[in-house]
Amino acid sequence: MKIVNDFFKYDYHDRGMVKWQGFYLSDHTAALNKQADAFNQKLQYKPQQSLEVITAILATAYSKQCEVTIQLNQLDRNHRNLPDITTLIHGYNANEIVIDVNKFVRIDDIRNVRYGSE
Repeated sequence: MKIVNDFFKYDYHDRGMVKWQGFYLSDHTAALNKQADAFNQKLQYKPQQSLEVITAILATAYSKQCEVTIQLNQLDRNHRNLPDITTLIHGYNANEIVIDVNKFVRIDDIRNVRYGSE
């Protein structure tokens, strides 16, 4: 038993994560890269629209009860923009719109809005 303990104490050097590198298959890595690309593409900045364009699209969507996809001018902790919000416009109040149940979004916080869930 002393020989085994001495071997692990003095002679054996663990290579850490290096020994696990061969376990990643190329198909698995390709799938992970594809998933990351799709996620990053979903979070890309859309062009900043003017206030007139944003309000016109929101007014039309509200009157026709069309779904819109909204990108906000807000970033998460990693400095990436938040996922788009796809919703109906349920109402408006001064400079805010109502989405979902009692959730308000300031029109000034909207970067881009488009019809549907494109």
